[in-house]
Amino acid sequence: MGKNFSDQKKLIKHLKKGNTAAYTFLVDLYYDKLCDYARNLARDDFKSEDIVQNVIVRMWQQRKKLNSNISIKNYLFKSVYNEFVDQYRKDIAITALEKKYIEGLDSILEAQGDDNTELLISMVMKTIDQLPPKCKETFLLNKKEGLTYIEIAEFQNVSVNTVEKQMGKAIRIVREKLKDKIKTVLFLLLGLNTNKGNI
Repeated sequence: MGKNFSDQKKLIKHLKKGNTAAYTFLVDLYYDKLCDYARNLARDDFKSEDIVQNVIVRMWQQRKKLNSNISIKNYLFKSVYNEFVDQYRKDIAITALEKKYIEGLDSILEAQGDDNTELLISMVMKTIDQLPPKCKETFLLNKKEGLTYIEIAEFQNVSVNTVEKQMGKAIRIVREKLKDKIKTVLFLLLGLNTNKGNI
């Protein structure tokens, strides 16, 4: 069957028509090579496979837009690189303030003691209870139980990238829900002077 797709233009033609045999041929031919390439970029087995799967699936979903004159190999490798860059940018998108806020949440979940802390714990836990179920589970497994993203991924039987997205979503929701309280949280837990600049 592979011989029918050995010609690049024929392969792309069959892909555009939705020929699943052509898609299988493409995956068999390039999947491992693309994973190796992604692994060299991401230095992470879970993330590299997630990157390649995203690229392969997206290519199939958008197959009708494929240019018959392109090099499918170059197209795939370039797509893997672009996907890696996109994910990398998302990973470093958390600002310094967000990092301090996350540290503050860590402190709240671990803290014991005074009335102010108890009040903050109650406030944060109430907000966490309102998170979507998967976000809540992921957030608590990481922040309360101390599991790493890899351990959570194995526990939930999902990719590490999925865990990262759930954590990002949870943190955004908590931050938005508590936005009126952020100055108080940061002031009490991190010793920030809330009178200097805007938080």
